[in-house]
Amino acid sequence: MAELKERLLPPKPQSAINLRDAAYRSSAPGRQPFQGMDVLGLKKRGQGLRSWIRVDASGNSQVIEVDKFTMMRRCDLPARDLRLLDPLFVYPSTILGREKAIVINLEQIRCIITADEVLLLNSLDSYVLQYVVELQRRLTTSGVGEVWQSDAADLSLRRGSRSFDNVFGSTSPDYLPFEFRALEVALEAACTFLDSQAAELEIEAYPLLDELTSKISTLNLERVRRLKSRLVALTRRVQKVRDEIEQLMDDDGDMAEMYLTEKKKRMETSFYGDQSVMGYRSTDCASISAPVSPVSSPPEARKLEKSLSIARSRHESMRSSESATESIEELEMLLEAYFVVIDSTLNKLTSLKEYIDDTEDFINIQLDNVRNQLIQFELLLTTATFVVAIFGVVAGIFGMNFSIPLFDDPGAFKWVLIISGVTGAIIFSAFVWFFKYRRLMPL
Repeated sequence: MAELKERLLPPKPQSAINLRDAAYRSSAPGRQPFQGMDVLGLKKRGQGLRSWIRVDASGNSQVIEVDKFTMMRRCDLPARDLRLLDPLFVYPSTILGREKAIVINLEQIRCIITADEVLLLNSLDSYVLQYVVELQRRLTTSGVGEVWQSDAADLSLRRGSRSFDNVFGSTSPDYLPFEFRALEVALEAACTFLDSQAAELEIEAYPLLDELTSKISTLNLERVRRLKSRLVALTRRVQKVRDEIEQLMDDDGDMAEMYLTEKKKRMETSFYGDQSVMGYRSTDCASISAPVSPVSSPPEARKLEKSLSIARSRHESMRSSESATESIEELEMLLEAYFVVIDSTLNKLTSLKEYIDDTEDFINIQLDNVRNQLIQFELLLTTATFVVAIFGVVAGIFGMNFSIPLFDDPGAFKWVLIISGVTGAIIFSAFVWFFKYRRLMPL
């Protein structure tokens, strides 16, 4: 990986290093610079150049510096599509099929795929470098292989080196055109990255939730709150990738638009066909340079040219419809495979969210139980306070400054105390029975 970084990233001049050091020193304290992105290498002040990693169909990679308008002309893309690849802005995951290119923005993978090359923004991110390595590996290893051809009578083995055109010309579904292989590697990298993040979140979440159920504390609640925020953000990203793949699978026109190799071949065939017709027309005009009837010869040439054009257009339309149907099936199978993967990741996150919701419900039940116990204790305390208040009323009555014969009786105090205690006990028992009868207290 280090060798690939040194090979793909060009050496920076001393002025650029000084500019970066000055920018870091002048930044506000506590503010972190951009991590994983060589901003000075991406965009140079005054020139508008950006560093791109170019991978061709043979698996060769090189670093090129192209400005925005040159890239727009090279890939025939509008400015808003290139804006999706800007690392300084955050855009949702998007897969766009254009006339000559496919624009991909899937997590860290931001690239432009054409029929002949893949262009990625030059980045220090490990996932981008892994994408380049994996794409080179698949492009280089798919050039040599063995193809089994079965006929009605026998089965023969063909060995040897094959170019990309030979592989693409094969009817085997194992060989995809260049743009589909690059798209497959991008989808695999994005799905693997999201699945790894979901797995890390699961490993962290389940022990934390179990700890929270056993001990409810402010620290554990704060950790669960942060965990749920991360889960919601990751679920939104996974849902966006899933919706993007599902939208492509539901639209046959968008899938047919992404068949760049076939469109390029049709354009070349049409160009060569027009050249052949023009050559035939010039030859025909030279052969009839001295006609017997000059008035009748041009209509015949125009009729012949028209008939050839109609036959060629019919042939091209039949071939394009057949190839479009086949390409849609190939791309649909490719998208369906990764749709299953991303849907599995989404189901994993959904299960984790349901587990968090169940934990929250369990905690709420525990808190409600504690709250009910406090209310019951408050009822008992209120009843006891009322019973004690009875003794206060009796003491207040007998403490008044008046004389009655009861004060002269030596056992009067004892009987007053006994009667007050029995009355308070009866009242307390009556309150407790009433609370149980009304199910305000457990039996």
